[in-house]
Amino acid sequence: MKLRSTALVKGFRQSAPYVNAHHNKTIVIMLGGEAIADSNFGNIVNDIALLNSLGLRLVVVYGARPQISQNLEKHGLETPYHKGIRVTDASALEVVKQAAGQLQLDITARLSMSLNNTPMAGAQINVVSGNFVIAQPLGVDEGIDYCHSGRIRRIDIDGIHRQLDQQAIVLLGPVASSVTGECFNLTSEEVATQLAIKLNADKLIGFCSLQGVIGPKGNVMSELFPHQAEDILTQRENAGDTNSGTVRFLRGAVAACRSGVPRSHLLSYKVDGSLIQELFSVEGIGTQIVTESAERVRKATIDDIGGILELIRPLEEQGILVRRSREQLEQEIPRFTVIDRDDRIIGCAALYPYHESQSGEMACVAVHPDYRDSERGTRLLQYIQQQALQEGLKNIFVLTTRSIHWFREHGFIEADISALPDAKQELYNLQRRSKVLTLALNGHLKRQLAR
Repeated sequence: MKLRSTALVKGFRQSAPYVNAHHNKTIVIMLGGEAIADSNFGNIVNDIALLNSLGLRLVVVYGARPQISQNLEKHGLETPYHKGIRVTDASALEVVKQAAGQLQLDITARLSMSLNNTPMAGAQINVVSGNFVIAQPLGVDEGIDYCHSGRIRRIDIDGIHRQLDQQAIVLLGPVASSVTGECFNLTSEEVATQLAIKLNADKLIGFCSLQGVIGPKGNVMSELFPHQAEDILTQRENAGDTNSGTVRFLRGAVAACRSGVPRSHLLSYKVDGSLIQELFSVEGIGTQIVTESAERVRKATIDDIGGILELIRPLEEQGILVRRSREQLEQEIPRFTVIDRDDRIIGCAALYPYHESQSGEMACVAVHPDYRDSERGTRLLQYIQQQALQEGLKNIFVLTTRSIHWFREHGFIEADISALPDAKQELYNLQRRSKVLTLALNGHLKRQLAR
């Protein structure tokens, strides 16, 4: 029991920065009909309710493809597809409205549940649906009349924001009305994508049957840039996959990211808690399509001091790093490089040049314990090497008591104290007895770093 309690406390503490980061952020969630039909859908609804209670501004867009197809089959109706879009005639439209209306009521009912002994106990969520989206007909394409299949004409962004300001969840489906009083069948991915773009949403989230985008080796591809996602999309479409949940989401995610939505997430609707794990855990669980990497190496600024201190204090207390005061760190901050992930400092290193000897000291190297299993230390080293080359240095050195093998694996060789610059020799702490390791920089390294 104690171990379970400890794990709970640790997980809750680790999620705290993400709770703060997501508070008051606008998120559009795209729920395909496949996700709604899955047995795990009740858990997804519970997690959406939790996000609402944590202060996230939520717009939920639901689809109804499988439900519409099932109802059409029951009525003996066939609806052809043209360029991946269902052609909706007058008879089919009645079935579409019936399926979409039923799902709207079902989802609203689930979000209204607040029974004791349920995850939504005590929750009082205001779910708002309305004519926020105005549609228009797709018209005729290559001789094919789309009839009552349409596209978005405009969105009442101010009206949606007013509801979000009141902490309501805005719920929208695939059927929208027009200025002429007609109804049109829209694709849920278009509705979700355009809402994310027009609302300047912070995230677009979608679901598929798998953990995310699966790579050629069967692994989940945790992060993709829009051009990479587009390449995968093209490959799948060429292979005949034009309508899967992953393909539909990728189309929307590429468009959203290129229109300024910072991140789009693809998760599994079959995994209990995937939404929570993706947003509030260290590494996430699905695939992100991002406008830029969620993690970057950059020069430190004065605003990073708090994050650096939080990172290095435990190592200073263990005697691994030499203690630095806040005042000293403020003076030396131009020398620091950091790894920034989600506005959180998870790695740092500093370069202190000794120009008279054309050498520099790499110091205060630290990576957060949760991120040490990857190559982040190597990335810091490469950045410091590049910086040293730009300053005209010919070698760098480190003084370390614990990480000797790591530096040797990266090309450093052990040296005597006499290899240090004279000024550094005078400051050498004989009590710490730190090992001296040096690394020569050369033209080959410069070309490698420039690639």
